[in-house]
Order: sequence, then C-alpha cells, then structure tokens
Amino acid sequence: MKIKLTFLLFILTIFSYGQQKAISRDWTSFVQTIAINSNSKKKFKLIANLKVKPNDNKAWAGLWGRVDTKDGEPGFFDNMSDRKVKINKWNEYTIEGEIGKNSKSLSFGGLCLYNGEFLFDNFKLLIENQNGEFQKLNISNNDFESNIINNVIKNWNEAIVSNKTVRVKEYSLTTSNDSFSGKKSLLISGSGIKIPEQEYGKIGKENAKNPEIESMISMLEDLKARVERIVKDLPLEHVDHLHDIKANRIGALIMHLAAAEAYYQKATFDKTLVNKTNENIWDAGMDLDTKGRDLLQGKPISYYLKIYNNVRQKTIEELRKKDDKWFKSVNPGKGISNQYAWFHVMEHQSSHLGQILFLKKRLPELKKKVKIKGIVKH
Repeated sequence: MKIKLTFLLFILTIFSYGQQKAISRDWTSFVQTIAINSNSKKKFKLIANLKVKPNDNKAWAGLWGRVDTKDGEPGFFDNMSDRKVKINKWNEYTIEGEIGKNSKSLSFGGLCLYNGEFLFDNFKLLIENQNGEFQKLNISNNDFESNIINNVIKNWNEAIVSNKTVRVKEYSLTTSNDSFSGKKSLLISGSGIKIPEQEYGKIGKENAKNPEIESMISMLEDLKARVERIVKDLPLEHVDHLHDIKANRIGALIMHLAAAEAYYQKATFDKTLVNKTNENIWDAGMDLDTKGRDLLQGKPISYYLKIYNNVRQKTIEELRKKDDKWFKSVNPGKGISNQYAWFHVMEHQSSHLGQILFLKKRLPELKKKVKIKGIVKH
C-alpha cells in the first residue's frame, strides 16, 4: 500500500524477521516497522489504550516509538519510561515524535516489564501532512481482533534482537476479551521474573554497608552491560573485522577490557584473582597493537565475553570483602587511592565503549556464502 502526502511519501512495509530461539529477560515488546522516505520534517503521534494489573511494585507498561536514520545516527526515541503505566483501568496514552529528512524507518508498538498482566488495544498512528494536520495511517490488526495463537500476533513481531524475532520465555501473548474497543485486546502476562537487586537508572544499593563501593560496582556493571549489549550478537566475521592497519578488532578490545581490569585487581588487592591459563592472550589484550592484531582473532564474541565476565565476577567478590575506609585510602607505593584506581577502570570501559561503537557503525556487510551442490566435472 502507498500513502502519498504532499512533501511526504510513506511506503508501509511491515518488516518480517527470522525466528530465533527463546531468550530470558525481565521485559518484552511487540512492534511494527514501516519504511519512510520524507523530504521534510514531519511530526507523528502514536496513540493506544493500555491497562495494567501489576503483580509486583516494579511492573509497568508503555508505548514506544523509534525513528531510525539512513546514516545510523540516533533518531527520535521514546518508551514512556518517564511516565510508566501502572493503572488497572483503560486509559489512552500518546507518544509524540518527529520524522526527519534523514529518516529511514519508524518502529512502534508496546512494551512491558516484570510480573503482571498488561493489556493493549486500539493503536493509532497519525502523521502530519503539508497543512500541519494529522492524517491517520492504517495499522494492520491495530485492535488485535485476530486471535493470538502460540504467542504470535498477526501482523506484529515480538521482541527484536539483531533483526531476529525472539520469544521471551517469561511472557505469554494471548487474546483477551477485556477490551477497550471491539471485542478483543492483546494480553501479555509476565511471571516468574526476579526483581533485580539494583534498579536500572539508579546508582548504588539502598542501605548498603559500604555505599561508596556499591556505587562503584553499579557503575562498573552498567558500563559492562552496555558493552555486552552492542557486541553479543556479532558474527565472527565482524568480531574479527579490522577497520584499518592501525585499528583493533572488536574481540581484541573486549580482551583488552578484561586484561586491564585484571591488572587493577593485582594493583589494588595485592593478588592476582584470574587464572591466566594462556599468558599470551592476556599480554596481547593488555598491549594490543601488532601483538593483539596477530593473536586475538578467530574466536567468537562469546569467548571474549566469558573471560570479561569471569574477571568482573572476581572484582565484585573482592570489592565486597572491603569497606569504604579501605576504598578511600591511598594505596602504598601507588600514589592513588583504591577508589581512584577503580574509577579509572570505569572510565576506561567508557572510552573503549565509544571506540567499539565507532567500529560497529563502520562494519561492512557480511560476505554471502555460496553453496555449491554436487561435484563440478570438467
């Protein structure tokens, strides 16, 4: 279908994604995506009705919308995290955003977190025309009147990770007769989800015995989670890609983060916590450059992340054996406090996170493998 507005052309394409194995996490979402080609800035509104029956104090739901750009730079994004829906009553909610000239696609849908029952109905998408008036675009199965079977919503995709639909095991997607309009709505039920010790978006832990150490742990973990999130689905070809002769591979950079952290374990705890079964990879990870480029390749991203996670686990275990007095004390012979040393580890992660993001945005397209059947005879 094509909908033409003056100065604006939308080709409505519901992108389909390949199915992936089920994953486990504390939130899920559903989405439709449309391709966009606009020659001017236009505002849009996403409107829907929501109702939430929370089963824990963290449970909430919301609408979400994201504009992706042609050059990969961040576009509009809103997931209502600053106005969470927790009310057991049908209400209408709206996201208002902007589509720019450089926009490539608009993704929209709903999301929910933690344990409870989350109901969605009556989605509407309105886009500004040349007169500044909002024009309604048709959304396939916007009111969920088609029965949901085996967690599949007609014309909608469940959670997307690296362009693949994933099944989030903690949530079931079904049809409900409790609707705002029509006869049916979408019901997402979440259960068995463990509430995290530290709430996302907060530093430290409430009533901590050593609040300075707990704050540092939460900052270290937040940055590590960001690193993992952007690399965990990379294929080997991209893990080993070399941007230029002076660059480092993404896998090597993860190894560098692990090696540097192990170094500061020794410097602050006065002992080596990591069993370095292969000293060569640790030296290469620490030094990078030619040694890192030559040695740190041919391994999947899971190999480097496992090493990184093992190092971090030891860091947290050892930090929690200490107190804030030790943390603030100057390490003899080092001239810096233990707190400053671990602050450096934190900002070191941040520095290389930026480097990894730079490299990821410049990864080439995957090489297509050609399968040859049979034997070629001359």
